[in-house]
Amino acid sequence: MAVDHYENFPVASVLLPARLRYPVEVIYAFARSADDIADEGDATPEERQAGLDDYLKELDAIEQNLPSKNALFIRLKDVIKQYSLPLQPFRDLISAFKQDTHTLQYHTYHSLLDYCQRSANPVGLLMLHLYGAATEENIRMSDAICTALQLINFWQDVAVDWQKKRIYIPQEDLARFGITEEIIASATVSDAWCSLMQFEIRRTRKLMLSGAALPKRIPGRIGLELRFIVNGGLRILDRIESAGFDIFSKRPTLKRRDWLSIFWRSLIYPY
Repeated sequence: MAVDHYENFPVASVLLPARLRYPVEVIYAFARSADDIADEGDATPEERQAGLDDYLKELDAIEQNLPSKNALFIRLKDVIKQYSLPLQPFRDLISAFKQDTHTLQYHTYHSLLDYCQRSANPVGLLMLHLYGAATEENIRMSDAICTALQLINFWQDVAVDWQKKRIYIPQEDLARFGITEEIIASATVSDAWCSLMQFEIRRTRKLMLSGAALPKRIPGRIGLELRFIVNGGLRILDRIESAGFDIFSKRPTLKRRDWLSIFWRSLIYPY
């Protein structure tokens, strides 16, 4: 998994069949570049929106079988045609990125899940289409895994996101546990903060486990890849807990001993 930008994206993994590495890299390039338009540099929100609108126009051109002068979209069109990929997941990603240009907080858990439905779940859906495994039940479990991975990224990056004036923890949860923006700004690890994080982690772990059977439904190296992804996400939740929910002093990351544990649990895979 990548450290940032799509931790649920198995980019160029050695576990991926060689035939899928190129399409995965092209899809990743689309998502990464669009994400950078929304979030990197010093462009204004209006300029970011315009850049993302250009991506939507390119997707429309693919749908209408019109030519493009953009090298990325020339390659993307070939991949979409070759693997009969749906266009809606790409449009959903752009929708989420456009939301990033103006939405800095989420009032409810439901609204945060809606964002994840467009910012994370399309990745898993496209992967299932590449694998030829996009059944209704597989999509449900993939959505659970992808949303959980997105939430895990939010919980480990509270301090990083605060520097961008973003708070992904739902406002209703902050109010429930008595956590103010001043507490986040001061990096205070109080009993209330620990209770809040414990609540979010418990809910996220339950969501991840609700999709954890997916790797057993997809045979071969792809299934093994998914086992690593699921166990990696769960291990990060463990790391946050073992750090006493202090995500301020040091961002929870996976160490060598964590990867050894992930490797072993991926082989036995108890879910």
